[in-house]
Amino acid sequence: MMKVMDFPRPEFAEPPTDADRGTVELSILIPTYNEDACIAAVVREATCVLHGLGRMFEILVADDGSTDWTPARLNDLRAEVPELRVVRLAVNSGQSAALGAAFRAARGRIFVTLDADGQNDPADVPALVAQLDHCDLCCGYRVRRRDVWSKRIGSRLANAVRNRILRESVRDTGCTLKAFRAEWARTLPMQFRGMHRFIPALMAMAGARIAEIPVNHRPRAGGQSKYTNWGRLKETLLDLCAVRWMQKRHRSIQTEPIRWKR
Repeated sequence: MMKVMDFPRPEFAEPPTDADRGTVELSILIPTYNEDACIAAVVREATCVLHGLGRMFEILVADDGSTDWTPARLNDLRAEVPELRVVRLAVNSGQSAALGAAFRAARGRIFVTLDADGQNDPADVPALVAQLDHCDLCCGYRVRRRDVWSKRIGSRLANAVRNRILRESVRDTGCTLKAFRAEWARTLPMQFRGMHRFIPALMAMAGARIAEIPVNHRPRAGGQSKYTNWGRLKETLLDLCAVRWMQKRHRSIQTEPIRWKR
């Protein structure tokens, strides 16, 4: 029988005000679910990197209804990392919903998304952010991936199929490490499950300029992966068909000034 744990819950992050958005430049957004073995180290490492940038920042963790000690770890970290904020989903709703909650609660002008398992390297954040001088979305693509061979092959096949169907050339849409300006988050339909895998395609439909840079990839720091190739195959294929349908039906809305006759 599963033991019910009694621990303090982190507070919900309050929605940002206009004044908040003016004081924070960079928001690191970390969706997490049952990552008590990794989350503290990830937050601490990201904090060290961001202190070196000389920018006002926050680290916003979106806890997707964790049932392990993740909420307790975050609660303890709040005293150590004043830049940490937490939003907690009442029930486990998936990575897209967690990111959507983070988008609503974040205060920064620039968003950077980061995995909670320690495989993304926060040291890559400055390079991603620097690319936003020339683009609207900068995607990291993982070089020398530190995953088992089955996950590497599954990812390559998934990217090839996705690019073929969506007529794109994004190398690694499965890499969570991405940077983009906050206003683009409002164009993303994160209320639909699985849409986090299609952020480049969705932003491209809205007219975004997309760039890619190589990023470091590390072995998982602890815990277990929540994804398997077979576990997400059927759902991802259905989502892919839905996004392709959206592409075909999408129309850019353009207006022009009316020249009134005198």
